Amino acid sequence: MKLSALHPYVYLATRYPFAKGQSSSKRICYMSSVYMVSEGYGVLETEGTQVQVSPGSLVYLPPGQSHEWLADPAEPMVHLCCYFDWGHVDREGHFDWACPICYEPEPLLPEWLGPQLPYPLPLQLQAGSVRVWAERFQKFYTSGQFVNEQTFIRNLSIQRSFQEFIDFFLQQMLRYPAFPDRRISALLERLEQDLLHEVPRPLECYYRELKLSRGHFFELFRKSVGCSPVQYMNRFRLNRAKEDLLHTSLSITEIAGKYHFSSVHYFSRLFHRETGQTPREFRSG
Repeated sequence: MKLSALHPYVYLATRYPFAKGQSSSKRICYMSSVYMVSEGYGVLETEGTQVQVSPGSLVYLPPGQSHEWLADPAEPMVHLCCYFDWGHVDREGHFDWACPICYEPEPLLPEWLGPQLPYPLPLQLQAGSVRVWAERFQKFYTSGQFVNEQTFIRNLSIQRSFQEFIDFFLQQMLRYPAFPDRRISALLERLEQDLLHEVPRPLECYYRELKLSRGHFFELFRKSVGCSPVQYMNRFRLNRAKEDLLHTSLSITEIAGKYHFSSVHYFSRLFHRETGQTPREFRSG
């Protein structure tokens, strides 16, 4: 699955208390699933391994992975759980509800399994404050029904809250070098606002705020973004300038000034180097 296709979509999210010694039975979910153990204890059996879970255990299972939950006979676990796809899959017409789970491997329809995240996630980690996670889960509790005319607006709110949850979830779960350093992600938001609304500050201001050396900052930035800070800033400003060339009557000189290029000549030279056209040629089509 390409990263451009990622748009996580939740179908079912709820709080599920197990009875003492209860088993979920061996099952396969068509969707990805996330579980937070908020109370009690239990065991997850999956792919020939047993994982002990306790309050604060955060578990991720990809679609199609056979597993079984076994609650402790004395202090049974409580799940805060959600079932979702990394990109929405329309299963309506093939299943009675939006969150199908298969309890026998034979009837499984592999073509309806949800997409996989293209980066590995750990099966389990201990995730800090249960209260914080519980509050985040509660914002997008939903019933697992297909969306209809009566539930459409409510679903928009649920999906918005779920997007925020997934962002928080990935921050905790991802320790993978291909994903951006969170410090750089936050810096990019601030840098883009500076480029749009005021004269950009010297790069030194940004890496000093992050308490990084110049060399470490440039290394993190290139690893996270794929280019140097100056290249990123120039490409961001040029992309905005393209929109103005196509959709406004601003002069080329005005556009160069709007995005804080040192001169119209520098803007034109940089624009030609990046696009193979002058701003005037680009505007005329």
